[in-house]
Amino acid sequence: TVMFSDLSAQKAGFSLLCRPTSEDQGPVFERMSLAYSPCSERYKVGERSFSRQYAHIYAARLMQMRPLLSERAQQKWGSDVLIRKLCDLQTGEQCCIVGTLFKRMDLQPSILREISDEHNLLPQPARAKYTSEADELILEDELQRIKLEGNIDRDKCVTGSVIAIYGAERNDGKFTVEEFCMADLPLQTPRSALSSDRFVLLASGLGFGSSHADSMLGLQLLVDMVTGQLGDQGEQSGAATISRVLLAGNLLSQSTQDKDASTKAKYLTKKTQAGSVEAIRLLDELLLQLVASVPVDVMPGQYDPTNYTLPQQPLHRCMFPLSSVYPTLQLASNPYLAKIDGVRFLGTSGQNVCDIQKYSSLDSHLEILEETLRLRHLAPTAPDTLGCYPFYQEDPFILEECPHVYFSGNAPTFESKLIKG
Repeated sequence: TVMFSDLSAQKAGFSLLCRPTSEDQGPVFERMSLAYSPCSERYKVGERSFSRQYAHIYAARLMQMRPLLSERAQQKWGSDVLIRKLCDLQTGEQCCIVGTLFKRMDLQPSILREISDEHNLLPQPARAKYTSEADELILEDELQRIKLEGNIDRDKCVTGSVIAIYGAERNDGKFTVEEFCMADLPLQTPRSALSSDRFVLLASGLGFGSSHADSMLGLQLLVDMVTGQLGDQGEQSGAATISRVLLAGNLLSQSTQDKDASTKAKYLTKKTQAGSVEAIRLLDELLLQLVASVPVDVMPGQYDPTNYTLPQQPLHRCMFPLSSVYPTLQLASNPYLAKIDGVRFLGTSGQNVCDIQKYSSLDSHLEILEETLRLRHLAPTAPDTLGCYPFYQEDPFILEECPHVYFSGNAPTFESKLIKG
C-alpha cells in the first residue's frame, strides 16, 4: 500500500532552501476531482418515535441474520448439520443453534441500582472495563435462552452479537459449546483498478474548544498542507492528489460539554454562553479554508451538537454560515457510507468501538473493528450499552455489503490492516 507521505517527499532541486529558479509563481497543480455518491440514506431517521420497545430491534436483527448464519454453519459443519431452535433441544443431541448473545455482567452500570435508596448503595466508580470472572454467557432466540459453557471465549464476546454455536445440551441444562462461527465478511462489489494514486484524508478528534493552546497550530498546519500552502513543489503536487477530506467526529472538545447548565438556576446562566458556540465558530472558519480548496465530509461524534443516539444525524447547516455557502461541504451522518470513485467507504466516529472495548477483553481498536466486520454488524452492543434509535422493522447496522475501506475515528493511535475474506 502506498502511503501519502511516500509521494509527498521532496523532489531534488525543488527544496524551499534553494534559490528561486525564476521570478514567476511556479507550476499550478490541479486537484484531482473524483465521482462522489453518498449512500447514507439507511442511517437517516425521519419521523422520530421513542414509544417503541427495544425488543423489536433484537428480533429484527436475529431474523435478518438467521439465514446468513444457517448457511455459514452448513459450510463449516456440513450440509447435514442439525439446526435447532432452543425449544426443540434434546439433551445430549449434537446440533447447531443460531441466536443472540447476552453477557450477564455484575459490574455493568445500572441506573436502577444507582437510584435504589432502600439498599443505601454508593455510586459505582467509573471503570475502564466492566468485565469480571463472574460474567456469564447466555444465548437467546425468539422464545428461550440457555447458559453457555465450553469452547467459547466469554471475555471477548459482547451482548448483541448474533452467532451460530455447535455442541450439545447437558443434563444440568447448560449448553456445552464445541465450536462457534460468525456470519463473517459479506460479499464485496469489485472495483475497477485505479489508474493513478489518489487519496482521501481521514481526520478525527479536532477538539475545538479545548484548553490546549497548541491545538489550533496543528490544525492550521494541516489545513495549509491540504490546501497546498506548505512545502515545496514535491509536497504541493502530493497535496493535489488529496481528492477529499473526511472529518470523522469529535470536532468539538469534551470540555465544551457543560453538564451542569441544565440543572443550574436560570438567573445564573442568563448571560453566559455555551462553550460550544465559540468552538463551532472556530470550526466554521477552519472549514471555510478547506472547502474553498477541496470537498469535505463532516461527520458528528460523541461531543458534537447533534443527537446522542446512533445513528447520529448530520450537523445542521445553520451552524456553519461561512462554509455552508460552498457546495463542497457535505454534512454526513454517523455511521458514514459513500462511494468515492467507485470505492465504498464505511465507518463511524468510534463510539461503537469504544463501547465494545469497555465490555470485552479486547483492547486494540483495530482488532475490535475487524471483529465487527466478521460479526457483520457495525454496533452489536447497541441498544444494550450504546444508545441507538429503537428501529422497528429492520436493523440498519447490519453489513449487507463489504466495504473497500472500513474505518473508525477517534482511536488513540493510527493503525491499519488489509483483510482478505
